[in-house]
Amino acid sequence: MAIKAPALQAENLARGYGDRWALSGLNLELAQGRSLLLAGANGAGKTTTLRLLATTLQPSEGSLRVFGVDSRHDPMTVRRHIALLTHRTQLYNELTASENLQVSARLMGLRRDSNRIPALLERVGLSSRSNDRARSFSAGMRKRLAFARLLLQDPQIILLDEPYGQLDPEGFVFVDNLVAQLLEEGRTLVLSTHLLERASSMLDSGLLLCAGRMAWVGPAKDLPTAFAATVSS
Repeated sequence: MAIKAPALQAENLARGYGDRWALSGLNLELAQGRSLLLAGANGAGKTTTLRLLATTLQPSEGSLRVFGVDSRHDPMTVRRHIALLTHRTQLYNELTASENLQVSARLMGLRRDSNRIPALLERVGLSSRSNDRARSFSAGMRKRLAFARLLLQDPQIILLDEPYGQLDPEGFVFVDNLVAQLLEEGRTLVLSTHLLERASSMLDSGLLLCAGRMAWVGPAKDLPTAFAATVSS
């Protein structure tokens, strides 16, 4: 039986800015359908890591393979598998929720499907606001619409940078449920958050970054304790 290539495989991945290393020596292997919780203090390198894994940022050193494909040799194939949710929703404010997804679908070159966009808006709890302009949305609603746009791509690898940010307690539950659904669907997931106690029970592995370097690796359920020990030391 053929062995599946890891979904993500980083070897000595690093990113420098002048004489400063935002991230160095990242070695990571994540099997298909598995999940990783990424933690660290502000400035530890979490966002840099996610951007490198998403190939929106090029490494200064090291390599990244996605499903066995070297990101340097075939970046377009790699990017088709990956979607990144960042702090910035980057919505078109004068377009409705539905129109935002329609435009995104065209930009992605997706086949037109009249049922898909309504279904995605329903999934993120925005079906009743589908014809409202994005500029009228609260920060939490904008985040939900950004989730819908991510799901529109139907990615196999999903990278989430502070997905709980700008959400209320109901929104927290929405993210929890969505993460559980994505994992049930067999997606590969990397999630960065400061809410470690909330996320640690849902994910498989944990990685703690400190000053741009790997400080701890282990089960996600043990990450809150590891992080607390690092902060207090």
